[in-house]
Amino acid sequence: MFEAAHGSTLSLKGLDKANPTALLLLSSAMMLDHLGEREAAQRLREAVVAVIREGKTLTFDLDGTAGTCEMGRAIIERLVRSC
Repeated sequence: MFEAAHGSTLSLKGLDKANPTALLLLSSAMMLDHLGEREAAQRLREAVVAVIREGKTLTFDLDGTAGTCEMGRAIIERLVRSC
């Protein structure tokens, strides 16, 4: 099972405030590794880390002002650029 359960906060449900990195970086990348898609998993990890290092599009728990969707889009944009 690949699930982002640790630190889940139901109080953030539907508020566009949750940090998407546990789901993307940990759960999704682990699933891709398990499926033998190691290159895709590594690209996903690198995209998440790059967005966090850049520091422009972070959720409030990372001292940013972006919402879940905005940070998710930044990670996707970075991932697409890495192709």
